Amino acid sequence: MIKVENVTKKFIRNKNKKEKEEFYADQNITFEAKDGEIIGILGPNGAGKTTLLRMIAGILEPTQGTITFDGMSYHDHEIEIKQKIAYLSGNTKLYDTLSTYELLKMCCQIYGVSEEESENRIKEIAKTLKIENFLYNKIANLSTGQTQKVNLARCLVHHPKYYILDEATTGLDIISSQIILNFIKEERKNQKTILYSTHYMEEAENICDRVIMINKGKMMKVGSPEEIKKDTNTSNLRDAFFALIGGDFHEE
Repeated sequence: MIKVENVTKKFIRNKNKKEKEEFYADQNITFEAKDGEIIGILGPNGAGKTTLLRMIAGILEPTQGTITFDGMSYHDHEIEIKQKIAYLSGNTKLYDTLSTYELLKMCCQIYGVSEEESENRIKEIAKTLKIENFLYNKIANLSTGQTQKVNLARCLVHHPKYYILDEATTGLDIISSQIILNFIKEERKNQKTILYSTHYMEEAENICDRVIMINKGKMMKVGSPEEIKKDTNTSNLRDAFFALIGGDFHEE
């Protein structure tokens, strides 16, 4: 279980040439993600989704609040937690001079996966994500969709327990997107804890057990897709989102 309690992140930015100002990317975010559950983090660009996931992944430190993984905090168990995390960010840069296989092999070594197990794990991941055809191609020569699949593949070599996926299907065609969504559903069956950020409302409605709608760094609504649609008297999450913000759309 991932437990997020009253998490806030404050930044300082330039207001003009002479003045600076404080702003909050996220404010008082609280929720739990249980084992075997997919939690969707939904909102427009600039809503605070990526900042929230970076804090949960241990890349940023909250200004206030706590984040725990099965009762463990980064303060006392940072290495242990990070060894169990798969963190995917849409802007992660890969070593494009390596082949897909070489990159996955390197990731296995980083996570201490044995030589024999790494070969089996790479074959398994390649089959699951359907990357066998370009496993030995240099990453520099791959398409956007192929690169994103490799980006996900490198997160999986160590059998993570916690998935933190930020815009995992951005830039993918419908077939590649469905492969990744099907994979996420299968990992839910394996009792993995999955946080899934997206601005594709229809995608979230399809795979998420519960969703957290965020705008301007604040939580607007938490619940299952059906609960949120019922509470907002709408037929889909896109309409539900606009009903909740009352037309007050904001993008940083």
